[in-house]
Amino acid sequence: MVASPAAPLSPSERIARWRLIRTERIGPLSMVALVERHGSAEAAIRALADDPRAPPIAEGATVAAESRRLEALGAWAMVWGDPDYPPALAAIADPPIVLSGLGRRELLARPAVAIVGARNASGAGRRFAETVAAELGAAGFVVVSGMARGIDAAAHRGALATGTAGVLATGIDVAYPNENRELHAAVGGEGLLLAESLPGTGPRAENFPRRNRIVAGLALGVVVIEAAERSGSLITARLAAEQGREVFAVPGSPLDPRCKGTNGLIRNGAQLTESAADVIEVLRPQAAPPRRRGPAAGTLPEPPDAPGDPAGRVLEQLGPTPLSVDELVRQCQLSQAAVAAVLLELELAGRIERHPGQKVSLR
Repeated sequence: MVASPAAPLSPSERIARWRLIRTERIGPLSMVALVERHGSAEAAIRALADDPRAPPIAEGATVAAESRRLEALGAWAMVWGDPDYPPALAAIADPPIVLSGLGRRELLARPAVAIVGARNASGAGRRFAETVAAELGAAGFVVVSGMARGIDAAAHRGALATGTAGVLATGIDVAYPNENRELHAAVGGEGLLLAESLPGTGPRAENFPRRNRIVAGLALGVVVIEAAERSGSLITARLAAEQGREVFAVPGSPLDPRCKGTNGLIRNGAQLTESAADVIEVLRPQAAPPRRRGPAAGTLPEPPDAPGDPAGRVLEQLGPTPLSVDELVRQCQLSQAAVAAVLLELELAGRIERHPGQKVSLR
């Protein structure tokens, strides 16, 4: 059995989880499956050592070197299962196994709202994001965003005085885009920076959607301000909905392509949002302690209803004809969260195509 919420990880189990996630071909989804199958990361490593098909497990020296590098940066590492690992993030299908952090770790214990939107945002959009962030901060929420230009940057600036967390698609020590270098330093000093990638990792296209799942996973709800169709902000909104979070969207002019995505979210059921008060009214009941119900840090997400490899079962059901995600969940006999995680990985690998009406097909 996996350690219960009352039993923090032992030092050896903590290092074992870190080693596994630094091993080639092992990602968060397969890591969760390994711990579920074997009961612990230590037991999984012993089992993999006897499997000739398994990749070589990362050495303890690799983990020690990464830890020293973080320490030299004034940063720290949080491992899935640590006592203060956010329960809501632990409950998603593919939680980040190791998060490096810089700044105020205690912000992770407070209720959070994510604000995301267009990088090429209008002046009005940026002002609205900054105002809403400040008002949410004054109401006791930590504002989470992705440290991009535009709406993200405005949201971080608005909540800097009250508490903001920036989730990076790069290493903890890499400011991207370059114009946000001062903001990167400010958030790391007065707020909190988080990164799943190794220190020194530069911007890579595949890491931005992975960052978005963390932005959504940390928050009780996601506010989308100015998002074009097929934008990264819509990926964050979709992930939030799949994770059971509230989705809020700010309406905009139908003549502005930056608003087509947000207006579409509203048509599909997102909360129409015109002020911070709209968000606070919905989320305040959820913000009362305990922050969220569900698996605590270190426990596994609810297992699927049937055994087997989730990715293989999803691929077996998919073909060139679009299939609804709900139907896929039923046919695979997996939880919605597990299917969502598999689809995200397949989407990042370019193997599936999404269609209107929450449908997917093989490319």
